[in-house]
Amino acid sequence: MVDTSAGILLYRVGADGLDVLIAHPGGPFWARKDDGAWSIVKGLFTDGEDAWTAARREFREETGADVPAGPRVELGSVTQRGGKIVTAFGVEADLDVSNAVSNTFEIEWPPKSGLMKSFPEVDRIEWFPLQQAREKLLPSQLPFLDAVEAVVDAN
Repeated sequence: MVDTSAGILLYRVGADGLDVLIAHPGGPFWARKDDGAWSIVKGLFTDGEDAWTAARREFREETGADVPAGPRVELGSVTQRGGKIVTAFGVEADLDVSNAVSNTFEIEWPPKSGLMKSFPEVDRIEWFPLQQAREKLLPSQLPFLDAVEAVVDAN
């Protein structure tokens, strides 16, 4: 069975151009990874669940905030290297992320130690100019940046 995720890419247009909001995954595997490791704010959803509803839920869980009101656009779907299918929605809105708080997950850490440790699902969430976001984002999710750029250019 293929995992499916739904997510939201917030974007804003200012005097300096297009900025997008992306998240750095938490946990020890991602701790020392930066370029090519960031993601849109997303999470798993199940068969029969509405992708938009799941994307809003996951946004709240990973940022501690509701999705701000703003125009919404479907950005399509991509398949990540591990086979997970990610569906994304773009929302034009601003959000203060200085107080963002993510939910947590538990894993055995260090491996084979028998000790369970809790980590945030997202350890950082930041606004980046589009070109910098292209360096930070997982390569498989770059089409979402292309899609949001096309939406902004069309308007």
